[in-house]
Amino acid sequence: MGMIDEMMKNFRWVLDVLDITLVAVIIYWIILLIKGTRAVQMLLGLAVILGVYVAAQTSGLYTLQWLLDNFLTSIVLVIVVIFQNDIRRALMHVGRNPFFADVAYREETKLIDELVAASVNLATKKIGALIVIERETGLKSFLEVGVEIDAKVSSDLITAIFLPRSPIHDGAVILQHGRLKKAGCFLPLSQNPDINKNLGTRHRAAIGLTEVVDAVVIVVSEETGKISVVVGGRMTRDLDSKSLRRILTRLLDPERKS
Repeated sequence: MGMIDEMMKNFRWVLDVLDITLVAVIIYWIILLIKGTRAVQMLLGLAVILGVYVAAQTSGLYTLQWLLDNFLTSIVLVIVVIFQNDIRRALMHVGRNPFFADVAYREETKLIDELVAASVNLATKKIGALIVIERETGLKSFLEVGVEIDAKVSSDLITAIFLPRSPIHDGAVILQHGRLKKAGCFLPLSQNPDINKNLGTRHRAAIGLTEVVDAVVIVVSEETGKISVVVGGRMTRDLDSKSLRRILTRLLDPERKS
């Protein structure tokens, strides 16, 4: 009997370690997910409200406590509403679809070469462009509107699509599995009030999309002819061909850091 009790204690100890490890991994994953987003500021705001609630309880501020009691009873709904984009992005990460999973090494390198060449060519001519590259999260919902292309990616094709006389030059082109799937697609504009007011519609669309999915977006400014890359709602601006190639290689193929 004593041996069984000892075994149960050891088993309970293993479960406790597993439990703590899983919770730590989940917390760490959530921190990585919200790092650098508006969710951090919102969490700090909720922490302040919780601190005020505790203070109201200890100091006998009954009216304030009653008000916060009613607010905190709906905290789950509030969190879902506030963090809906972050929660959706997290759930979409469950099903992974690596961008280069079925593309050979040479094709991958050529694809980046074509993207860099097209971006530099468009920037030189000050032709605006919006190029979306799918990674793990599918972009099916953004393919419902647009013109079907399904062609091999080439610098000439991308340039032709964004020429001012092209009927689909205003939208975005979307790349999936190493192919140009659609053009003339419309993306959601970011509602972030902190975005630079000087940024145009293309940049806001790039930020808006990458706030909800993990796609990489190349933006060429029509006004300045400068190239930017947007990922995770963050923008890296004023890129030349070398820095653009380096960033695309790092983002689209993390195992190669060249």
